[in-house]
Amino acid sequence: MQRGHHIPETVDTSDHTKAVWIKDAFDSLISGRYENVKAIAWWHEDFDETYLRIDSSPESLDAYKKGIIVPLFKERLKFVSGKLVPLKKGIYHGANPGLGGTEDNVSVERIDAFERLAGKKIAWVYFSNNWYRSIMFPKQEIETIHALGKTPFVRLMPRSDFRENEPDPVYSLQEIIEGKFDSALKRWAKEAKRIKVPMLVEFGCEANGDWFPWSGLYNGGERKDGYGDPQKADGPERYRDAYRHIIELFRQVRVDNITWFFHMDAQSTPDVLWNSISAYYPGDDYIDWIGLSVYGAQEKGDAYRSFTEIMDHVYAEILQMTDKPIAIVEFGITEL
Repeated sequence: MQRGHHIPETVDTSDHTKAVWIKDAFDSLISGRYENVKAIAWWHEDFDETYLRIDSSPESLDAYKKGIIVPLFKERLKFVSGKLVPLKKGIYHGANPGLGGTEDNVSVERIDAFERLAGKKIAWVYFSNNWYRSIMFPKQEIETIHALGKTPFVRLMPRSDFRENEPDPVYSLQEIIEGKFDSALKRWAKEAKRIKVPMLVEFGCEANGDWFPWSGLYNGGERKDGYGDPQKADGPERYRDAYRHIIELFRQVRVDNITWFFHMDAQSTPDVLWNSISAYYPGDDYIDWIGLSVYGAQEKGDAYRSFTEIMDHVYAEILQMTDKPIAIVEFGITEL
């Protein structure tokens, strides 16, 4: 979820509605327009002036229910050797089912409430593992989700609080690379291995945006003389290496029940070459699935861009980078 981020241009949106945007999304997915998209997950949470919940209006809820009821969208995941595998015919249906402002209030009641609204079960529950002042394995949340027959999707969020648009005072990509948090991360890995629950995990979502503290912008940005390859921007390169470092720690512990997602925003901010999605990518040897956030307008007055307009551009970019399966791990739009 992009806290505080929106498209600043103001345009006439009188001919557009949230329900139309949702219908466009489902129609394009059902048609096979994005063949490599093998999973979707709605962000069912409001923030500030956003109205992102699927039930923000009767029309929006109806559009979501009519789209998701199609048999193409699947309620259970398939794993092979501990890894999530894409279906030849089918798109997994997941969600952040409304877990509160901290994105981690996992409960049976919240999950059930979303499924009743949607009229369909979800295959995964997407929640944040906020590091705050320590890195702790979310055992209770994972057990709650697993007991419901669903898969936990854990967002590793290296933040000590919810500040935005500046570096975090406790966690930095450079310190992750240098091993400052290795002991805590290995404990997390050992707990994940011990619990034996298949799970999906991502680190530092939407790093190509300018809102989260792990953004490339706040970890070296476009400079090329402070870290690594002098031909590459330091910010994305640090993110890439921090993510590689984490996965390598988990490999040392021999964790075999995690599928690793690389999750970027469909619209890079700033939209410049050094901040492109591919600049952040750890590589096919590390990543199992590509994750995307695909948001339309998040506040009234924001510029309207249809789901397909956003996806057409980023989908082509991803196909040039990798042929890994794609999950739209966050999508949504406000009421217009």
